[in-house]
Amino acid sequence: MPKRGRSRRRLANNAMLKQLWKRFVKSEALRTAACFIAAQYIRLVWATGRWEVRNSEAAEQRWRDGQSFIIAFWHGRMLILPSMWPTTAKMHMLISMHRDGEMIARAIGYFGHGTVRGSAAKPGSAKDKGGAAALRGMLKALKANEYVGITPDGPGGPRMRASEGIVTVARASGVPIIPCSFSARSRVVLNTWDRFVIPLPFTRGVIVWGEPIFVARDADGEALKAARLAIESGLTTVTDAADNALGVETIEPEPARVPA
Repeated sequence: MPKRGRSRRRLANNAMLKQLWKRFVKSEALRTAACFIAAQYIRLVWATGRWEVRNSEAAEQRWRDGQSFIIAFWHGRMLILPSMWPTTAKMHMLISMHRDGEMIARAIGYFGHGTVRGSAAKPGSAKDKGGAAALRGMLKALKANEYVGITPDGPGGPRMRASEGIVTVARASGVPIIPCSFSARSRVVLNTWDRFVIPLPFTRGVIVWGEPIFVARDADGEALKAARLAIESGLTTVTDAADNALGVETIEPEPARVPA
């Protein structure tokens, strides 16, 4: 088939998929069913997999002592979190206001986890999408010795690049950030902006925790930048460690965006 013909067919297929997706997200019944199925799939993968957990001492100590912390994980590595999290530790995940975020919130709700809706963008900034309300909700949870989960590269990337939002929450709350990631030997990596990883049932998997990262309450300027880069580096380190432990291909971060 000529190259021009293949290109036209590809564009037609993409247009059809977009139309199907629009119909799907507008259907309440389909969205409800999809969230239920997603939750059951997560349970299946967790129950049938052989999961090894590494370097979890800091997180486990804080769980035992009832001390809050912020768990950081890349957007593409969030699937196992609802199952791996202990039911005795109340966790609130920061979820975007986007319709996709609504579906994620519904899916994790089957595991008893709470959500905070909004953006991790710095409150008051041009990119603030519910950031002020989300910040208040997260600080309230952390003050109550509960836990908050944040994807520093969500909801739209760039992939594996930490935004300032998580640093803002850590500085205001005084609690540490603990990076965490997972990988699976048998997996599907979606061709999405975050290269979302879906482990398959009966796989061998590894969950890797990083070291706690503290942000001083009086941190500003270069100190905040250093904290953000430390989070980014810590998360990439545990993600690569999980992939390397299973001999699967590592996923590279996107180039950092240069401010306009």
